[in-house]
Amino acid sequence: MNGPLDGGRGDDEDAPDEVRGAPRIPGPRTAADDLAARDLTVPPAEEDARPEPPTETGQDGQSGENGEKTEERLSHSVLKSLLGAWALSACSAEETAAVEEHLGDCAPCAEEALRLRDAVGLLHTDRDLDLDPLLRFRVLENCLGRRPARIPVPAWANPYDAETARLDALLRDIGESEWHAPVRLKWFEGESGASRRTTVAGVIGHLMTVDGLVAGALGLDDPLGWTPAGGPTERTEAFWGADEPATRAVHEPWRDQSHTLIRTVSFAGRGVAELSVSYGDFALPLRDSLLDRAFECWIHADDIADAVDYPYDPPSGSHLNRMIDLAARMLPAALAGRRRAGLAGPARHLVAAGAPGRSLHLEVEGAGGGNWYIALDSPAAIGSPDHAVAQVALDAVEFCRLVAGHVPPEEAAAGQDGDREAIRDVLFAAASLSRL
Repeated sequence: MNGPLDGGRGDDEDAPDEVRGAPRIPGPRTAADDLAARDLTVPPAEEDARPEPPTETGQDGQSGENGEKTEERLSHSVLKSLLGAWALSACSAEETAAVEEHLGDCAPCAEEALRLRDAVGLLHTDRDLDLDPLLRFRVLENCLGRRPARIPVPAWANPYDAETARLDALLRDIGESEWHAPVRLKWFEGESGASRRTTVAGVIGHLMTVDGLVAGALGLDDPLGWTPAGGPTERTEAFWGADEPATRAVHEPWRDQSHTLIRTVSFAGRGVAELSVSYGDFALPLRDSLLDRAFECWIHADDIADAVDYPYDPPSGSHLNRMIDLAARMLPAALAGRRRAGLAGPARHLVAAGAPGRSLHLEVEGAGGGNWYIALDSPAAIGSPDHAVAQVALDAVEFCRLVAGHVPPEEAAAGQDGDREAIRDVLFAAASLSRL
C-alpha cells in the first residue's frame, strides 16, 4: 500500500513495520475479564431495581419520545462479511468498533481477521505492471511444446512470428495520442547517415507496405490496394503521400497481414522457403526475406519504444543469431557494390568462385553471437580462418544497430586488429545494408 493502514495503532511500538498501523485485533475474552466487568457493589434498593418500562419505538428505529435511534447489535454473519473491509481499514468508525468487539468473542473470526490482515500486508503498488514483451511468445512456446500444432509454423518463420507478436503487444499498450508521437527513422547512405521524421502510425504503415512485397510474392493482396513500382522506399513514400495521414487504424490491417503471412507459409509446404521475393534492386529467398522482415520489425519496434518511453528487449538469442547470420551472408555482396561505386578499396586477390579467399574475422559477442569469416575480394569467394587478414569484435546488439544504420561505422567496433582498410570497408558495408 502507499501508506500505513488507517486502523488503530497497537500499544507495542516495537511491532514490525508491516503490522504497525494495521487494525488492532482484540484478544479473546477471558474469565478474568468477565469477572472484572461484573458489578460487585451493593445491590440498589429494591424499589430502585425495578425495570424501567420499555419505550415505544417506531418502525423506523426511532424512539417515541426523543426521536433518537436505538443501538442495534449486528449479527454474526454481518460482522463476518465486514472482515475484509475491516482489514483494509475501509469500515466506518461504528462498524470498526462493532467488528473489534466481536473479534474478542469469536475465535474463528479472529483467526480469519489475522489471515486477512497478513494478506493486506502483501499488497504493494510499487511493482512494475507492464507485461514482459516476450510473455506471449513464451506462453505459446510452452503450449506448443505440450501440444504441438497440427500445422506448425516453419522454424525459419518463427523469428517473424515472434517479433510481430512482440510489436503487437507494444501497440496494444499505448494510448490514442501516442500513435501520433514523433519517431525519427535512421539509416545509412553512401558515407553518412540519413533520417526521416514520421509518427508511430507512420512506422506501422511503413512495415505494412514493405511486408506487402512478401505478400505479393505469395499471391496475396497488396495492402496498398494497388502495386506501386519500385522497392521498399518507393512503396513507403506512396503510403506516406496518401491524402489522409496514418492513424491507429493502421494497426489492425498490419496485424491481419502478418497473421495471414504466417498462416500462408505454414500451409504452403517446404518448397515455399526458396520462393524469390523481389526488393526492387535485389531479391531474397522467402526464408531470408521473413528473417529480414523480423529484423526490421524489431528495429522499428525499438524506435517506437524509445518514442513512447516503453521498455523493449532484443530478440531471443537464437533469433538474434539468425539475423546476424543473414547480415554476415549479405556483407560480401554489399562490399562488392560499394567497391563498384568507388566507396571501398580495390580487390587485392581475386579467386575462383567457391574458393577460399582473403577474409575478415567477424567476432560477435553476447547472446546470439558467434564467429563469421567475411570474404573481402569477391562475393563468390568463401571466407576462411586460414586467410583472415583482420579481426573485428562487436556486441551482438551493437552489430545489429550498425546494420540498421543506427550506429556510425567509425564508432561500432569494440575491438579491431589487422588490415585497417579491410576493417573500415566491412564496417561501412554493414551500415550500407540499412535502408528506409
